[in-house]
This record gives sequence, structure tokens and C-alpha cells, in this order.
Amino acid sequence: MTKILPYFRKPWVLIFIAGIILFVITDVVMTSTSNPNFVPTVLLLGAGLIPVTFVAFIYQRVPIGEGLLLPIVFTFLWGGALGVAVAGFLEYSSLRQLGAYQLVGVGLIEEAAKLIIPLVFFFNGRFRHEADGLIFGIAAGMGFAALETMGYGFTTFLQSQGNPNSVLQTLLVRGILSPSGHAAWTGLVCAAIWRAREKNWSPLYTWAVAGTFVLAVALHSAWDILGTISSKIASLVFLEYAGLVVVGLVSFALLMRRFLVARHFSGEEASQAFRPS
Repeated sequence: MTKILPYFRKPWVLIFIAGIILFVITDVVMTSTSNPNFVPTVLLLGAGLIPVTFVAFIYQRVPIGEGLLLPIVFTFLWGGALGVAVAGFLEYSSLRQLGAYQLVGVGLIEEAAKLIIPLVFFFNGRFRHEADGLIFGIAAGMGFAALETMGYGFTTFLQSQGNPNSVLQTLLVRGILSPSGHAAWTGLVCAAIWRAREKNWSPLYTWAVAGTFVLAVALHSAWDILGTISSKIASLVFLEYAGLVVVGLVSFALLMRRFLVARHFSGEEASQAFRPS
């Protein structure tokens, strides 16, 4: 018990527990009263719980620059909202002309749109380490994922004629998968961009930025393509789920590897900064 108690003092654990309690309360009230006024609250809490918790988890475990909390909150909100708006506009305007390549176009547009706010802080130049880029990317990706999940949850609510179980399933599945999706893809790209600047834009690391972006688009596109298999051929539902699991695991493993590397080097620099001369 004494080993478990310290975990309940961690902010990310408290955020998760508080969020779960609030979500359950509002969901029970909405279900028992059939009051649609609670739908926005349920969608907000359900879609935002895991994204906010995951950003807090990463924030606590990477030695990053001072004064980064407010920029991260700003990136989560603005990066998510602006990314969704820009991606939605571009997808509506251009994807109808792409035919069979629509899902690849979605991956390209959304991965680029999520970089808008992180790049603002990149060019500001105040936060210069790879770990900073990683957390900015994760924050923007998770903000995007939360708002996108709210949209899917609302669509499910309308299509199911207000079935709370369908809405809960949508929020739960998309919430659990969000660290393996948007957070991973944008986090990897931003980490590569910041890392290239740390290495003075040497050719190897500069090309790594392009390669990482292409990889993120490829993973995103594969995720979207696999997610449509069963809607076209019902008998291939197992292949769809198996493919999504593989893409999710690869994406999350790459993110965690980048996280451990960024954490290691940031920790070394932090310790050297406080080392007596």
C-alpha cells in the first residue's frame, strides 16, 4: 500500500481520477434523465480525459525548460482547434478531386495542420531542446485528437438517435487509441525538427525531418485505410482490427523510443547546468 500511495500524489493520476469521476457522474445523469443538455459536457469530458492525462504524464517525465506549462496549454487548445479547422477546410476543398487517394490526402493535410502552432514556438526560439519539441508535438496532437473525438462522438449521438452506449463506446475507443495516433505522429515530427536544430541542421538530421514527416503521413494513412476495410468487406473485420493494432503499436513504440532518448539527453543537460564549476 505504501508503494501505491505515492502514485496518487502525481498530478496526471489526479487529473485522470478526477476526470473519470466527473465523466461517470455526468454520463449517469444524462442517461437517467435523458436530458440532451448534458451531451456537450459528456463529450467534452470523455474526449478530453485521456489526451489531457497523457500530456500531463509526458510533461512530468521530461526535463524541459522553465515556463513551458502555459505554452503547452496554448498548444493543446490552439494547436488542436486551429489544426482541426485548417484540416477540415482543406479536406473539404481539395479531397473530392483525389478519388482513391483521399485517405492519403487526409493524412498529409492533418499532419501538416497540426504543426502550425508548434512551429510558432519553434521559430520563437525560446524552447530549443528536442524534449521541448516532443511535448509541443504531443500537446498539439492530443488537442487535435480530443476535438476530433468530440466530433465523432456527436455524430454517433445523432446517428444512434441518442444511444448513450454508442457514444460511450466511441469516446472510449478513440480516447484509448489517441496516444498511438495523433500524439505519436505529431510528437515524432516535432522531435525531429527540434533535434535537427540542435544538430545545426546537418544534412543527416535535416533529411531525418523529411523522413519522419513522410513516416507520420504513412502511418496516419495506413490507419485511416485499415479503418475502412470492414465497411467495404464485412468479412475482413479481423484484418482491420489486426492492422490497426499493428499500426498503433508501431506508432506508440516509436514515440516511446523518442521520448526515452529526449528524456535522457535533456536530463544530462539539466544535471550539467547545476553542476558546480
